[in-house]
Parts: sequence; structure tokens; C-alpha cells
Amino acid sequence: MGSILSFLKFVFKYKNGIVDQIMFYVSMICAFAVIFNVGYVRDPNLANLLDHIINAMFYVLFIMTGLRTASSIFALKRVEVEHYSGLVILSYFALIIIARFASVPAVDLFGKDQWIYLGIYLVFIAELSKSTLFFDNFYFNPTILFVISFFALILIGTVLLMLPRTTIEAPLSFIDALFMATSAVCITGLSVTDISTNFSLFGQTIILVLIQIGGLGIMTFTGFFGYFFSGGFSFKNQLMFGEILGENKVGSVVKTLLTIIFITLLFELLGALLIFSTLDAALFPSLGNQVFFAIFHSVSSFCNAGFSILTDGITNDDYKFNYNFQLALSVLFILGGLGFGIVLNIYSYVKDSCIYWYHRLVTKKNYKHKAWNFSFNSKLVLACNAVVVVLATIFFFLLERNKTLSLEQGQMGEWITSFFMANASRSAGFNSVDLSFVSMPTVLLIILLMWVGASPGSTGGGVKVTTIAVSIMNIIALARGKEHIELFKRRIAGESVHKAFAIILLSLFTIGVSFMLLVFSDPDKSFKALLFEAVSAYTTCGLSLGITPSLSVAGKFIVMMTMFVGRVGTLTLLVAFIKNITRRNYTFPEEKILY
Repeated sequence: MGSILSFLKFVFKYKNGIVDQIMFYVSMICAFAVIFNVGYVRDPNLANLLDHIINAMFYVLFIMTGLRTASSIFALKRVEVEHYSGLVILSYFALIIIARFASVPAVDLFGKDQWIYLGIYLVFIAELSKSTLFFDNFYFNPTILFVISFFALILIGTVLLMLPRTTIEAPLSFIDALFMATSAVCITGLSVTDISTNFSLFGQTIILVLIQIGGLGIMTFTGFFGYFFSGGFSFKNQLMFGEILGENKVGSVVKTLLTIIFITLLFELLGALLIFSTLDAALFPSLGNQVFFAIFHSVSSFCNAGFSILTDGITNDDYKFNYNFQLALSVLFILGGLGFGIVLNIYSYVKDSCIYWYHRLVTKKNYKHKAWNFSFNSKLVLACNAVVVVLATIFFFLLERNKTLSLEQGQMGEWITSFFMANASRSAGFNSVDLSFVSMPTVLLIILLMWVGASPGSTGGGVKVTTIAVSIMNIIALARGKEHIELFKRRIAGESVHKAFAIILLSLFTIGVSFMLLVFSDPDKSFKALLFEAVSAYTTCGLSLGITPSLSVAGKFIVMMTMFVGRVGTLTLLVAFIKNITRRNYTFPEEKILY
């Protein structure tokens, strides 16, 4: 026993890298085999052979993961952070094996091959994540790394979407696959093909994964899995992820990272349950399809992506008058558009309130209710969103009351549709009315709402409501002869004002350039439709007047670049490539400009 323990200690202290490499390459081979089988193979005999091989690989990975985790715990005589991933994966594998070999009705759903594929990818992601925190070896400007990560994810998505079995009909061309991958990663929702009819379940799953990773940012996922599977961050990693996440305190980087992931998955899970409760089971061939439908729309809504696997989207005859479904989507994309900081405050408040009432009603114990106050930014974001939501809903109702809203079921249906469209137009990209029939004033209203967008730090696009609010307050302050903006007994920093006007100017410039290029590339399209498309692409909203599939190759490329710039941020790109990091110890004399 002593010699075995000594050998295990030697392996996991000095040769752990070799063990990890073996697991990584084995899991990578398995992952590529799954992609090849699901996305490429059309021959039934070859597919059946690969199914048996993949199943065998699954059990090999299970045994290897079990042996490595058990041996490592036995050698170290304690459970470390890096062991948690192995224990979670082993539990998942055990659940699948029970579902496939034991007749337990409660877990029969997990006996399908899709869950085996997911288990293989869990192992592959676990092993890959141990190599993702490679940034100690060289230096990258975090902003540049952020931009590169989006490029890499788009290219990976493009390759996957070009696989033959991604689509039901003909495979996508390179430009169409690149367009769909860019739209999904940039959580825009513009589409050159109908994913509800032309995409297989495999293709829809790829879109779903790209939306989820693109919504939170690939670096957020990289950091989360890297920390969870490797057991920690170096100080340099914490500095880099702190800059990417906007976290000033190095010690809070891990907590912020884990909180963002937890909050997102929690609200998406609750949203999927809420959507599921609004669905008619008779419209789905199986329970699995119904569950996938709920999950897809929950992720798409919370990430403000605007993709739907419904034919004709929310205007589908079976869902157009399902107002509970529309309200469920609205709750999700409003929460996603508020920003993670605000959502965290709401979550903390609800959690604390539940604990308070639990102690008061159940345990009968005194519970000290912690003081809960919104920060200045939280108050400003909530106030701005409240104003935009109310005004946008009222204006949409008044403009379309005797037009598209006349087709709704009753006045309540008209108000719910107005509320849904007013909020979806800001960034979510869903539409429950046919935009081809809305009036010109409504089109201008939607363009304005798309440009205003959602909140900072959220999955929504646009120039952000706080940017518009600060700009308006600055104009009012200048009119009153004040040198500073004052709100909620606070003075807004001059840097914030300068940044707001820079964002507005850059957005107008980018939209203008995109619009002019589209006029040259697609002269057969109307100016209204092209301007709408340019604004929608830059603000990552995803609404369209129906011209996206018929754009020329040059037009699609222009829209792709506009989506990417809008998602990453024009100011972010400028900072990434022309930021001057040198410090000056002197200042020039000040002068005033005449206006």
C-alpha cells in the first residue's frame, strides 16, 4: 500500500501534466468523432459503426476519469477544487449509464445518444480548459484578446455550420455559414436562411451554443471553466480577467466571474420553465422537442439574440396570440438587457426577502434584514429603462392602434403586443407583428429604439440608455449654465460625459458608413430597408424588413462587419489598437473653442 501511495504521489506531483495530456488527446479524438458522426456522416452503416465506437469511447472516458480522480484524491488525501469537475462528470456519467441499462422511468430521458455526446464534450471542455489559462506564458492586451476571441469563435462556428448535416437541404455556402455564425456570436438574430425549417436539430444546437457563448463572451466562459477545472487563477490571470470584466478589485475577479455564470444559467433555467408552462404540448411531436424549444427561446431571449426555431418567428399562427408566451419572452430579454449588475441586485434582494419570510413564517426566529440599497448606476439604469419602456409602449400603441394592432385579440392583446414590440425593438430582435405592414412613423420609432438599445454591461446592444440619458442631461445642464451634471445627489464625472458623446458620434459614423456601402452593394433595395438593416446590424437587434436573405455577397459581408463592430464596440476597437499607454508628466495650456 505504501509503494502504491508513493507512486501515485509521484505521478500527480511530478507527472500530472502527462496524465492531463493523455486525457486531453483521448477526449479530443472522441469529440471530433462525435462531430464527424453527427455533422458529416450520411451513410447509415457507417453511422451505426461510429455510434458503437463513440459509445465504447464514452465508457473508456468514464473509466479514465474515475481512475484519475480517485487516484488523485487518494494520493493527496483531500479533495481539491480541481477534483470537483471530475466528481461532477462522474456523477453525470453514472446517471447516463443508469438510464441506459436500468429500467428507471424517471431517468429514461437520459438514455439517448445526445446525452452521451454531451458527456464526451464535458470531458473535452474540462481537459481543454486546463490549457486555456496559458496567458502567463506571453502578454496580450486584454482588449485585443477580447476581440480575437470573438473572431476565433465565429470561425469555429462557421466550420461547424458548413457540415452537411447541419442543414436539412443543401449545405450552407461559406459566406452564409460565416454570416449565421457572426449573427449568432454577436447575438444579433439577422438570418440568411430559416433555421426552423432548413436547420437540423444539430444545426439549431450549434446556433444555441454560439448564442450562449457569444452572449456572455468567450473569455468569460474560458475564465470560468479554466478556474473550475484547473483549480485556480494566477495573479496575472486575475489582472487580465479583471480588465475584461470591468472589475477593479483583483480579489473579486473570481467571485464576479462565477456570479455572472451562475446568474445567467439560473435565470435561463427559470425562463425555460416559464416558457415551457406557456406551451401547448399538442404542437410538439415529443416532450424532448418541447423542452428543447423552451431552452432555445430562453437562451435566445435572455441573451437578446432574437433567433427563433418557429416558422415565421413569433408571428407564427400558433403563437401570435399566445400572450403568456410573449410575456415570458419579454421578462427574459428585459432582464438580460438590464445588465448583470442590476440582475444581481434583484437576485440578492429576492433571495434575502425569501430568507426573511422563511424565518418569519416557518422558523419563527428573528432575522436581521440587511440594508439593501441600489448603487448610483443601478438607480440610473432602472430609471432610464422605466422611462424608455413606458414611452415606447405608449407610442407604439398610439401609432399602430388602427393598423397592425387591430388584428390582435382585444385591448389587452393590443397592449401586450405593444409592450412586447417596444421592448423587443430595443435589442431582442423578436417581432410579433409583420414589420412589412407597420407605418413609416413606426419604422422610425423602431429605428430609434434599436439605436438607444439596452443597458451597459448587458447582453443588449445599441448605444445604451445611460449614454442617451447622460447626453440629454448634459444639454440641460449647459442650458441652465451649470458646469456639471447633478443627479441623485451625485455629480457625474466629466469622463463619463466625454465617453457618452464619443459613443454617440462613433455609432452615427459607423451606421452612416455601413448604410452608404449597402446602397452601393445593393442598389436594388429601398433606402428605408437598407438603413433599417444597417441600424439593426450595428445595434445587434436583428429586426429586418425582409431583405437579409436577398443581400448580395458584398452586402452580407458589410452587414457582418457592422454586426461585429456593434457587438465588440467601436470605442473598444479604437482603445484596443490605438491606445497610448505612455504617461505624460505635463499638461498643455487650456483654450476654449468657439461654437
